[in-house]
Amino acid sequence: MANSLYQRLAISVTLTFALLGYLFFWWSSSLAQHSQFQAEQKLHIELAEHLAQDNPLLQDGVYDKPALENLFHTLMLLGPAFEFYFLDPSGKILTYSAKPDKIKRKSVDLTPISQLIDAPHQVPIFGDDPRHLSRKKIFSAAPVYKGEKLQGYLYVIIGGEIYDSTYAKVKSDQQLLEHLSLLGGSLLLLLILLLMLFRSFTSPIRRLVRDINNIRDANFDQEKISLNHWRANSATTADQALTEAAYDEGKESTKQNEVEQLGANFVAMVEQINSQFQQLKHNDKIRRELLAHLSHDLRTPLAAMKGYVETLSLKNEELNSEQRQQYINTALRNVEQLKLLIDQIFELAHLEDGQVSVNNEAFAVGELLHDIIAKFALKAQQKHINLSLLPDHCERVVYSDIAKLERILTNLIENALRHTPENGNISVQITPVNDKLRISVVDTGTGIHQKDLAYIFDARYRASNAQGEKNRHAGLGLAISKRLSQLLNSDLSVTSELGKGSAFSLTLAQAS
Repeated sequence: MANSLYQRLAISVTLTFALLGYLFFWWSSSLAQHSQFQAEQKLHIELAEHLAQDNPLLQDGVYDKPALENLFHTLMLLGPAFEFYFLDPSGKILTYSAKPDKIKRKSVDLTPISQLIDAPHQVPIFGDDPRHLSRKKIFSAAPVYKGEKLQGYLYVIIGGEIYDSTYAKVKSDQQLLEHLSLLGGSLLLLLILLLMLFRSFTSPIRRLVRDINNIRDANFDQEKISLNHWRANSATTADQALTEAAYDEGKESTKQNEVEQLGANFVAMVEQINSQFQQLKHNDKIRRELLAHLSHDLRTPLAAMKGYVETLSLKNEELNSEQRQQYINTALRNVEQLKLLIDQIFELAHLEDGQVSVNNEAFAVGELLHDIIAKFALKAQQKHINLSLLPDHCERVVYSDIAKLERILTNLIENALRHTPENGNISVQITPVNDKLRISVVDTGTGIHQKDLAYIFDARYRASNAQGEKNRHAGLGLAISKRLSQLLNSDLSVTSELGKGSAFSLTLAQAS
């Protein structure tokens, strides 16, 4: 059973050519036979008239049958391709040249005879064949008169039984076979050329099927196989000529090979799938590493809480009120650290899931920054850090998500407070950049080593300058800020110099 496209096309074309060959042969044979009948009838159209005029016996008609039969016999010997019949005025056959057992009709329809006598130029005209009940033959006919009295008709069949049998033999001779062989060979050659053309047309489809089967067998791993190269904008020479002609006329032409486009899209799809597979593997690796780091961060406060609670449980009577309160405060700090870590884990997971909605609105960014700085003013004062807004008064209006922007700036200022020593400075700076507004959190803290800058937004990475309050720092604040800035169609960037401080910046669109 034919399954491939090429096999189905080959079978369809072969059957079509066989049918066309048969129809062409039948049509050419019919046309040749029609032309032959027309030529022969024109050639012998006056035969009956001449015989009627040159033979007085015909004018005697039915009154001398033996002599008339003898005359027909003699004429048929002279012209074996003809059969002679004498009809009465009603069309009844009176005498003939054939053997009696061959005659199947007793009369002949006179309508074709009248047509031939009245309009001899409208040949071929077919009349009844007395040897057959339904067959028609070309003929020559002439009326026979005795004086002015119609005696009947001389009816001559052109191409009688002897002629038909002889012609049938001639049709099977070597010359006819050579012509038929030439015709058949030409059709066969054309069929082979078309099959080769179809094979060329279907070759890209077979290549694409092989690619699909290979990538499936390789479990969609592109690294295990080599896919075919496909040209997305390929076109034939004729297509290119048409394209150039259309271009010269100021028109556009987009003729392309659809199979090549399909192949190119398939390769692009496979590359995308493999890229996503690699990304999934990478994300899974990061997830495992992140869980390993977070499990360590979770165990640290849990172990501390457990230790202090066990101490309170075992030595409660031995501890004085001051020691007991100190143990309780330490356990509470670890509980807060554990809660902060868990909250950040859930927040980061929520951001990574991509289901976070963004509610942009126009608002005065100066008011938001004053509120955020006021929230950290007491903590900065306790650490003797100068926290300021530059410029102090700003009337700029931005179009963004106010809640997410506040979360980003809160994380950045918390991070700056952790890494800025006493008597340091932290400033939130607003700088116009073309039609946007850049907000930067600049500190004079410990700074970040250059080798750490590329990794500080990684959720599982802890920079080498993590110090001081690092036991209360979960290491996820910058990762969360980075994801939030991407949701705001911005990008959180950092510049830093070890021992001199850092600057975190993001740009926002201004409201029109």
